[in-house]
Amino acid sequence: MTETTVQHLPWRDTSLPDRERAARLAEQMTLREKVAQLFGVWVGASSEGGQVAPHQHDMKEPVPLEDLLPSGLGQLTRPFGTVPVDAGMGALSLMRTQQRIAESNRFGIPAMAHEECLAGFAAWGATAYPVPLSWGATFNPELIGRIGAAIGTDMRSVGVHQGLAPVLDVVRDARWGRVEETIGEDPYLVGSIASAYIRGLEGSGVVATLKHFVGYSASKAGRNLAPVSVGMRERADVLLVPFEMAVQESGVRSVMHAYTDIDGVPSAADRSLLTGLLRETWGFNGTVVADYFGISFLKELHRVAGSLGEAAAAALTAGVDVELPTVDAFGDHLLAELEAGRLDESVIDTAVLRVLTQKIELGLLDPDWSPVPAALAGLDPEDPAAVRGSVDLDRPENRSLAAEVAEQALILTANNGILPLTAPGRIAVVGPNADNPMAFLGCYSFPAHVGVQHPEVAAGIELPTVAASLRAEFPDSSITVTAGCTVDGPETDGFAGAVAAARDADVVVAVLGDRSGLFGRGTSGEGCDTESLVLPGVQQQLLETLMDTGAPVVLVLLTGRPYALGRASADAAAVVHAFFPGEEGGPAIAGVLSGRVNPSGRLPVSVPASPGAQPSTYLAAPLAQTSDVSSIDPTPAFAFGHGLSYSSFEWSGFALEGPAEFGVDGETSVSVTVANTGARDGVEVVQLYLHDPVASVVRPVQRLAGFARVPLAAGASARVSFAVPADAASFTGRNGVRIVEPGELELRLGVSSTDIRATAGVTLTGTVREVDHTRRLHCPAEVSPLD
Repeated sequence: MTETTVQHLPWRDTSLPDRERAARLAEQMTLREKVAQLFGVWVGASSEGGQVAPHQHDMKEPVPLEDLLPSGLGQLTRPFGTVPVDAGMGALSLMRTQQRIAESNRFGIPAMAHEECLAGFAAWGATAYPVPLSWGATFNPELIGRIGAAIGTDMRSVGVHQGLAPVLDVVRDARWGRVEETIGEDPYLVGSIASAYIRGLEGSGVVATLKHFVGYSASKAGRNLAPVSVGMRERADVLLVPFEMAVQESGVRSVMHAYTDIDGVPSAADRSLLTGLLRETWGFNGTVVADYFGISFLKELHRVAGSLGEAAAAALTAGVDVELPTVDAFGDHLLAELEAGRLDESVIDTAVLRVLTQKIELGLLDPDWSPVPAALAGLDPEDPAAVRGSVDLDRPENRSLAAEVAEQALILTANNGILPLTAPGRIAVVGPNADNPMAFLGCYSFPAHVGVQHPEVAAGIELPTVAASLRAEFPDSSITVTAGCTVDGPETDGFAGAVAAARDADVVVAVLGDRSGLFGRGTSGEGCDTESLVLPGVQQQLLETLMDTGAPVVLVLLTGRPYALGRASADAAAVVHAFFPGEEGGPAIAGVLSGRVNPSGRLPVSVPASPGAQPSTYLAAPLAQTSDVSSIDPTPAFAFGHGLSYSSFEWSGFALEGPAEFGVDGETSVSVTVANTGARDGVEVVQLYLHDPVASVVRPVQRLAGFARVPLAAGASARVSFAVPADAASFTGRNGVRIVEPGELELRLGVSSTDIRATAGVTLTGTVREVDHTRRLHCPAEVSPLD
């Protein structure tokens, strides 16, 4: 491109600031061209490498691309995640479509392509990593950052620009079907892990998207897309905290509004949330995208708009920039509002400037932009045979990373000494998930999300079952396998065979749990809420029948949420929690049972003792604890942060190293020595909790403020120190402003929220201090190995 051309087309001049380039381009666009940048079209890639085709789905009729492309197009929705397609052919299809889009509009603007990436790139043949609830169980942000980078690298290589992840909703009611998509029930854990994932994804060149802003997980009775009634303080101090952390620390460039309303105001139409808080207070300058069909829901579900035009105007005015998944309210309905003068064009200008700036950041308007993705570089697009099978989205290094995460996420919840198993002669593997390859996958994995609609197509990835993995792990053992029952059916016909297998075995491995799915087609997943936290179907009955045989029962749970386990919490020989641990989950489970893997996961959610004591999380005020005036006891069977190891650890030398009294703008520090006194290498997870004995508003009894994952060789020790700024004790005061209050504070170090090993009382001095989003968000940990 010549210098004269660059001057004529300043939006292609890379020497100018991105925002200025975007503004120069927007000045040249018609109103219809601007609006065209504010919506997506749901498409599916061609399995033959041709251009994408509009997707036929339940909510809307497909949109003819030829009618839209002359004005441009903002987004392409899920070209890889709509139907099974070879990755190479999908990349070729997307490439040809991008070329057509750019050639069809007078400015040569391609579309952004987005995909789901909650537990891996949601494409056929791509690595299925553990679900986010397992991320939380690792207590290892650095590891989860590596997942984000790996997923982003694969997505970017085939031409995808944006990923709709992670989910930052904090679990408030475990009956909610989407618990598997969350990172846990503590906002600090959620924010820390999610921010690491985002840094990995963004660092690979893919735009991350925070979901769901805000309150979605706090719906009444744990029902999906149900009303949310939370107070100002719960919203600010629990639900908003992970989003606040991510915006401040991760470099995230997109946010997705929640479907739900809070106190009657839908998030998609809440200007105080999407503009006032997110942009004006927190300083976010990326794009806000709609959750799928969320704009039309303002009319159809929330009924705060009388027409789709009103819904479009309300969302844009609130701060939503892009309608997904496909054009509806933001098309002709929006144009009609503008032409009638009911919406000022400046609102459109604001949104299109953000969208174009993001496209420029991604290089889509650079003079040397090419539709050819990295995965197809050097291949002849006219030779589909050479392209097909050329892109591997499940490379050995991906599977190795998936295995590492699965191993670190597995939680040994209980163990009477039976684990690790020592050369058992006869193993009975019983349960509906014992030999089920889909049992490791969450509802947003491609095989569960899309693949189940195409049973004629193979999963595209290897999924070794628990039974197969145990055969590989214990080649000298005699292993029998029987389901006993289905995941959620009422039939008990298989109990007799399960009992016979158990009585003939040295140990029973009972593999129970969930089936992921969508909108009632599973026992866990989006739209798969539950009335009670009893294991689905007759699985609890099967479990107790197995324990009644007298054979030692090792319970392995492949689930998307915690369940009450009845007497198995105490009577099972061992309990292992595996929250949909991905494609390498089977070998990881077998490794924990054999001792090849020393378990180090910790519970990111409490495991209830009673199936009906919901909603209940560890992050609760005094009145939410057990009492003599209620017959419901919410005390968990296994607490948040709990997890066992095959190593033993000794804590000593606890010290308050900083001042016992410090100002409301100061800090102190605490430390402890942790020694591995066992015979094998292991990991201890040191957790810092804050307890505020007296405050001007009701506070949780305690809350997580920091953690350190401490790997120690056998016989080794380390000094673990936490710097504790006064900001960590902040909360929302009675006037709605976040404050640090003078008074007493207790610092607690423990191995779980109910197993505190050391405490120190400190006093904050001075007067009440107001703080905001720029406050210090972490109690940073330092681990120093000792000789």
